[in-house]
Amino acid sequence: MVFLSKRLNLINGNDFIRMMEKGAQQLRDNVDKVNALNVFPVPDGDTGTNMNLTLTSGVEELSKRPSAHIGKAADALAKGLLMGARGNSGVILSQLFRGFAKSVSDAEAVDAEKLAAALQSGVDMAYKAVVKPVEGTILTVSREAAKHAVQQAKRTHDLVELMKETWQKGQEALSRTPEMLPVLKQVGVVDAGGQGLLYIYEGFVQALQLLSAGAEAGDGAAGPYAGSSDGIAAPDEPAHREAARPQAKLATEDIEFGYCTEFMVRLNPVKTAASEFDEGLFRKELSAFGDSLLVVADDDLVKVHIHAEYPGSVMNLAMKYGDLSRIKIENMRDQHTHLLHEGNGSSGESQSDGGTSAASSAEEAGRKLKPYGFVAVAAGQGIAGIFASLGVDRVLQGGQTMNPSTEDIVTAIREVHAHTVFVFPNNSNIILAAQQAVELVEDKQVIVVPAKTIPQGIAAVIAYNEHAAPDENEDAMKQAIQQVQSGLVTCAVRDTRIDEIDIKQGDYIGIYNHRIVVSHPDLLASCRGLIDHMLAGGAGLVTFYTGEEADEEQTGLLVDYVEQTHGDVEVEVHYGGQPLYYYMISAE
Repeated sequence: MVFLSKRLNLINGNDFIRMMEKGAQQLRDNVDKVNALNVFPVPDGDTGTNMNLTLTSGVEELSKRPSAHIGKAADALAKGLLMGARGNSGVILSQLFRGFAKSVSDAEAVDAEKLAAALQSGVDMAYKAVVKPVEGTILTVSREAAKHAVQQAKRTHDLVELMKETWQKGQEALSRTPEMLPVLKQVGVVDAGGQGLLYIYEGFVQALQLLSAGAEAGDGAAGPYAGSSDGIAAPDEPAHREAARPQAKLATEDIEFGYCTEFMVRLNPVKTAASEFDEGLFRKELSAFGDSLLVVADDDLVKVHIHAEYPGSVMNLAMKYGDLSRIKIENMRDQHTHLLHEGNGSSGESQSDGGTSAASSAEEAGRKLKPYGFVAVAAGQGIAGIFASLGVDRVLQGGQTMNPSTEDIVTAIREVHAHTVFVFPNNSNIILAAQQAVELVEDKQVIVVPAKTIPQGIAAVIAYNEHAAPDENEDAMKQAIQQVQSGLVTCAVRDTRIDEIDIKQGDYIGIYNHRIVVSHPDLLASCRGLIDHMLAGGAGLVTFYTGEEADEEQTGLLVDYVEQTHGDVEVEVHYGGQPLYYYMISAE
């Protein structure tokens, strides 16, 4: 595609929207390529997926609150990203644009110098969000790109040239990531998060080129609303607004069931045979939790829609019958408040990123709060059941393949009626999102216990003492985490070589404390090798959490192996039901 070269000196909010839409499209089209850069050859390489879901959340919020004022548009994007952030890469992406938004908050439009400064502000914000920044990651790529942008802004006023130079500098930084992070060089890939960011920047370049081609020389920006010949009014203008909204006839506090909850249930024969599932009984059970209920069953799939006050309770009930997927929860009170703000001429800022709504706060105040509550993230019905049996109030379905968003975690925390809520991410890629959620809950103390695996999370919950102070419990839980060795067994999705271990696609790999220690074409051989590594330093108890694909006979052989080779070690087996991982193993 050839573009006529015209100088683009300013961009406003409408132009920014175009940039974000193009950036989101570019990332969405390359999600699989970003996922393929995952260092470990496990079937949960989800950096691209997490970044895509995060950016989609931001762009959706931006579409609800479009503005020709770039400060307002960037603020809408940042709030959507903040609440939708998933995984470490998604959280960092949200922080990059959170800093960007703060930098341009008062600006109607920005030039090259202000755009570059905003990119740098985003980098500063992202580095603050990460306790121990690692070079050779998305942080490095964003930093080098922003630094170059600031320098280039002193040489050119052309935003197309500036963004193209920024993108190219990011490409150079990305190509050097294997030299900064040995594991990348060992596997022969560049950083996935950095690559994802550059797809977004590539979309920015494309959008600016299109804007430049459509702009009059020296005209600044030509956004979809600014000076458009079709007479479309800008979203901020009164002509765009309706005179009155029917939602204004309903008060937000009158909404009895605040969460529109939708999900699919795939009936699981482990829990109940499909032939025994009673759709009518299931519908009756769910009706106790809310209204606007819809239950549609088709063979082994059940579609559920309900307006409920406690979505977690609804899903916990549904999990008795099968596995959940396509989960969607929307806060209807926030949506209603947002519509009312739009109707009365407010800027329409989202209420979902601060404390609880007035209605929910009033309801919370009317309840007797217990001292402590718990939220845990878990994949698999069995694992969720274990956490529930230990007293965990809300179990978020998520983990290796489904990182919950910041908003998911915030919602779960708010559903727990306690003064202090402990959150167990149980996955290293969820910790940042959980920590970000802490900033968004103001009416209760929230403590994130940095459990990186399911076994660590279970050990931390067991360490809880109802008579201890919050900081004492936090210390005890962190100590419990340190006492647990964690192992995972899954199937390799590609050929690679890591730590002198040759891995072939289809091999069973054993991961010990986030490090691949064994790879073998035979599942039992791989499990035995992993067990030997885990017990080399001694242990008193080994626990197997069996996945949804684990075989009972093979599990019995593994138990026999531990008892025969490590006679002084006690063995326990629990059904986990987790996807992708045949076994989760803990040693303590």
